[in-house]
Amino acid sequence: MSTSGTRTLEAARPPSWRRRLDPDHARGLRLTLAATAAFLVLVPFSLLALLVLRAWAPLRRVDEAVTEALHAYALDHPAWVTLMRIWTDVFAPMPLRAVALLVVIWLLRRGARRLALWVTTTMVVGGSLGPLLKLLVGRDRPELLDPVARAAGYSFPSGHALNAALAAGVLLVVFLPYVGRAASRVALWVAAALIAVVTGLSRVALGVHFTSDVVGGWLLGLAVISATTAAFTIWRAHTGPRPVHRDGGGDVGAAEADKRSTGG
Repeated sequence: MSTSGTRTLEAARPPSWRRRLDPDHARGLRLTLAATAAFLVLVPFSLLALLVLRAWAPLRRVDEAVTEALHAYALDHPAWVTLMRIWTDVFAPMPLRAVALLVVIWLLRRGARRLALWVTTTMVVGGSLGPLLKLLVGRDRPELLDPVARAAGYSFPSGHALNAALAAGVLLVVFLPYVGRAASRVALWVAAALIAVVTGLSRVALGVHFTSDVVGGWLLGLAVISATTAAFTIWRAHTGPRPVHRDGGGDVGAAEADKRSTGG
């Protein structure tokens, strides 16, 4: 090939960085997902953590104002406190992890091994990051004269909010492929939102977390879900789709759900 022809081909070929970021290319899709996950991890949560570490006055004032208002409401409404206590206990990290384990066992029995591994990785990674970041940030919990509830350890990020966000993500990723009707899909989204939102709200309502602790838990949970989903999408694109055996109807459905849920 002539030199002019080679130059023409090189001019027509997009730069390597554009190919790598182009979602129409396999490598570009993987890098785009990874970059999005990194953005979710580094920007919102890191900014909030930095503001907490520096005890930024505007954030502190908002946290204290919300905590005092909800605490005053709790003191005047014992039934509300009881409801929040029940909710926060039912959707605590350990019960959510136990349910996630049951989901993993169910997926394994249906042959959806890749999806089961994703659920396990998501819950373990998120559950490990929470306590580690609590130690690194070292933020004390709210101090109230007449507390309606108590909790041990540091405050940021909220472990309840983090694990509720992880559980909500698992609920959607695992079960949305099995839901066909629009009303059922809406119900699933509403259930996931309630688990995440009300669990976080219960921690502020009981006076054991600041609002920014809960927001930090939500952001970290979203970041973990995005990162593990991107990682498993990269893995799936690298290893190729898992073979589907058609000698059993249940396994076929699980394998197809596994394929769709991991970006196939």
